[in-house]
This record gives sequence, structure tokens and C-alpha cells, in this order.
Amino acid sequence: MIAEIYQKKFSESDFDVLMAENGEKVLDILKKEAVELILLDLVMPGMDGFEVIANLRKGNYDQNIKIIVFSNLSQKEDKEKAMELGANGFIVKSDYTPNDLAKEVERLLNQFKEQKVNEKKAVEEKKSDGKILKTGEKKILMMEDEDVFVDMFGGKLKQEGFEVECVQNGSLGIKKAMENKYDLFIIDMAMPVMNGDEVAERLKSDDGLKNIPILILSASAADEDAKRLRELGVDKFFIKTQVTPSELAKEVKEILNK
Repeated sequence: MIAEIYQKKFSESDFDVLMAENGEKVLDILKKEAVELILLDLVMPGMDGFEVIANLRKGNYDQNIKIIVFSNLSQKEDKEKAMELGANGFIVKSDYTPNDLAKEVERLLNQFKEQKVNEKKAVEEKKSDGKILKTGEKKILMMEDEDVFVDMFGGKLKQEGFEVECVQNGSLGIKKAMENKYDLFIIDMAMPVMNGDEVAERLKSDDGLKNIPILILSASAADEDAKRLRELGVDKFFIKTQVTPSELAKEVKEILNK
């Protein structure tokens, strides 16, 4: 019944939808059909979602197919395992209504297309110049523990010519900020060891770091969080699922060119 609800909503949003109730059927369909994206549950009868990802990424299947895990198994280790096996993203079921899910999948598909264009552009620039143009050699420290966002946002910033260094927890981010010179910090709100607002507060209380711009990435749109961070002196606050890599890169350029 739930699957039919999702199928109906995607169809209403102009998607062509194929349904598979287990992992074996997913693999059977992909032997016959061209698919752009798979929205994949992890808990299924027989072959689970992890096994499906492993089969798709190691077998004779189109490696351009995007795999988005769609599950209520939202523990960090579940996300990490899925991404290590070759998933391109992870959506927690309980966070999205069917209508919101259709919009999010459309946004992800547009983002994947944009990434492909950017990758092609970077290769062409490298061939024509021998190197990718540098944006004033600006150096960015990105504190983010989810590889998919490091790849999406960090990768785009690198393509735009910025030097990007990434760490996966706030404590290490503070240490790096103290030891090296950076022009801008990009900080995830939810990180192990020390969360984003704690990191921002530490940075803004340090005389040597307080004037370096900070962009915050968050998975949720809590108004009180944004207000508190603005009061700390944070320059921009973004919802991860509502900003594209190109939009983030544009904001970075505008801030660093002030």
C-alpha cells in the first residue's frame, strides 16, 4: 500500500516509475530496463538493500545509475556502509512526505546532472590551460562528516579553483583552524565530538579567528538555530537539501570578494 502511494505521487510529478518489492527483482529489472535513479529501501525480504548496492556496483550494470537509499535505518553506521558500497545519497523515510520526497528526488537528479556538467567543464579547462583556474588561491576548511556532502560541496568548490581541506569532526576542525591559515570555514551543524554551533562559538571567541567568515550547513531549518548563529557572527546559514553546490560556491565567492 505504501509503495503504491509513492508510485502514484511520483507518477503525478511526471516520473516514469518501475516497482520492485525485493532485491532480486531490482536486479532483474535492471537487466531489461534503462534506469536513471534507484530509490532503495534497506530492509527487504531475501536480498537486502546493502546486498543490492554491492551487486549493482560490482556487477555488469550501468555504473551511471544513481542509488539513493530510502530507509528508516538512520544510524550513522548504516549511512556509512551504504555510501562505502556505492550509494549516492541517503534519505530517511520519516523525514519526508510523499510529496516532499518527489521534490527531493527531482532536486537530486538536477544536482547530479549539474555535477556531471561541472566535471566535464573541469576536464575541458584542464586540457585547454593545463590547469584549472584558481580563485585567488583562497583556502577553505570544511567540517563535514558525511562523504556525500563533502563530495558534492567540496568537489564543486575545488572545481571553482578553491583549495579545500576537509575534516570529519568539530574538535579536529578547531585544531586545524588554530594551526593553519584559512580564508573561510564551512561547518556542518551535526558532527561527532563537537557540533557546529559549539565550533562557531569557539572560532568567534578567538581573536585570531573571529574575523574569518563562517558558512553553516544544517539538515534542518530551525529558526532558533539560525538566529543564534547570526548573533554569534556567522555569515550564512544553509539547509543542505535546499542549496545546490553551484549556489554555495556563488555565496563563497561573494563573501570572499567583499
